[in-house]
Amino acid sequence: MSKFFIALAVGAFIATAHSAWADGLVRVTLADTGATTDLSKSMGLGMAMKGDMSKAIMSIDINPKSVLHGKVRFQVTNRSKDVIHEMILSPVADPAKALPYIDKDNKVDEEASIHLGEVSELDPGKSGALIVDMKPGKYILYCNIAGHYMAGMWTTLEVR
Repeated sequence: MSKFFIALAVGAFIATAHSAWADGLVRVTLADTGATTDLSKSMGLGMAMKGDMSKAIMSIDINPKSVLHGKVRFQVTNRSKDVIHEMILSPVADPAKALPYIDKDNKVDEEASIHLGEVSELDPGKSGALIVDMKPGKYILYCNIAGHYMAGMWTTLEVR
C-alpha cells in the first residue's frame, strides 16, 4: 500500500473519530438521600408544580448548567448506594408548564412529551453517556422511574 493511501486512510479515521466527539460536556450526577419514602404517591415536586424542593429526596445535578449549542456529551453517573436511576432529556417549551404526567403510573408521559434520548436504568455506582446535537433553548433532564421525577429528580439545562 502506498504512503498516499495510508495517509488517506489515517486521515479518514481521524475525521470519523473526531465527528463522534462532542463540542461540549455536561457531567450529570443522579442521587438520592437513601430515605425510605412511599413513592407510589406523588410528592408534587415536578417542574412548574411549585412544590417545596427542600423536601426532595432525589436529585439530578449537572455541571455546567449552561452550554453552547452543538454536539453535547452527557456523562451520567448514578451515585446512589442502592437505587436504580435513569436520565431522560427533553426540550422545554414553557418552564411554567408542567410536563404531561400519568398519575396512575406516577411517571411523566414520555409518549406525550418530546424525548431526545436517555441513559436508561443505571445500577448504583454505574455510569453511561449520551451525545445529542443540541439547539439553543431550555431542556429538562429527569428520571422517569416511578415516583422519582415527583420526588425532585429533575433539573434544567440552558443551551445558548
